[in-house]
Amino acid sequence: MGYRIVVAGATGNVGREMLNILDERQFPVDEIAALASRRSLGTEVSFGNRTLKTQDLDTFDFTGWDIALFAIGSEATKTYAPRAAAAGCVVIDNSSLYRYDPDIPLVVPEVNADAVLGYGKKNIIANPNCSTAQLVVALKPLHDRARIKRVVVSTYQSVSGAGKDGMDELWDQTKGKYVPGQEVAPKTFQRQIAFNVIPQIDVFMEDGQTKEEWKMMVETKKILDPAIKVTATCVRVPVFVGHSEAVNVEFEDFLDEDEARDILREAPGVLVIDKREPGGYVTPIECVGDYATFVSRIRQDQTLDNGLNFWVVSDNLRKGAALNAVQIAEVLGQKALKKG
Repeated sequence: MGYRIVVAGATGNVGREMLNILDERQFPVDEIAALASRRSLGTEVSFGNRTLKTQDLDTFDFTGWDIALFAIGSEATKTYAPRAAAAGCVVIDNSSLYRYDPDIPLVVPEVNADAVLGYGKKNIIANPNCSTAQLVVALKPLHDRARIKRVVVSTYQSVSGAGKDGMDELWDQTKGKYVPGQEVAPKTFQRQIAFNVIPQIDVFMEDGQTKEEWKMMVETKKILDPAIKVTATCVRVPVFVGHSEAVNVEFEDFLDEDEARDILREAPGVLVIDKREPGGYVTPIECVGDYATFVSRIRQDQTLDNGLNFWVVSDNLRKGAALNAVQIAEVLGQKALKKG
């Protein structure tokens, strides 16, 4: 016996990936509804071999539906998630709206799967920020072994993290740079993104960090351990899909790089590709379409007694968003909404 599943925001990048991953992982679906705003009403989306016509999110009745995967942004989620939750449908939300609510679990299944059991307070579960998701997947097994004191992370985030508009802007600017006099001015990003990097993602806060950097700190503490100190610098780079992170970790206990490599090889959701030769690591272009969080360049930090450096890459539309949401739904089905 399967579930009645809703995908809200089905025409967007993440919504389409949610539909793809539900099919790829053979999630037990009895019935599925693809929802979109009225401007996208009737747009067709694929679910395996089936073609679905989108229905109107504004008038949809969530009564009798089991799980709703939301990929519609914070403003719309503020309206429709409580409506779905009140109708008895468990919402798994990809926006930032509920991540910091103490009554709503923030879940990465490889890290804190049991947290889904707290969904009943509001009938909502939050999906973390894309950069946080891949980071904590790599940190968790190392933290279990040697206890992490501090994390310093620099991110190299693809334009798909800003949605279709971000991808279009990179494409248009890249083409435009080869046509003199037809350069495309930035709209989605603060500066030109083609052939450039931008050290700002989201808005600046009073202390000088951006909100994206703040999210990584707060979410890592909530998901993994509130005692861990985290500092981040988040940078947008001219890559279409795939987020990368350079990570420096200080542990309470010494952890040898070889043992760390072995631990990560056995860790759920992690794939280690780490050869000390040219090209013996993973870059964003190789991770696109993959489920794994890839870890490379594992090495001791010679400036610390108990430090490691490593490189983390993942498909941000998958593990950073759609895949993590579907994995939450799988855990929810196993632990709470058992059928059959």
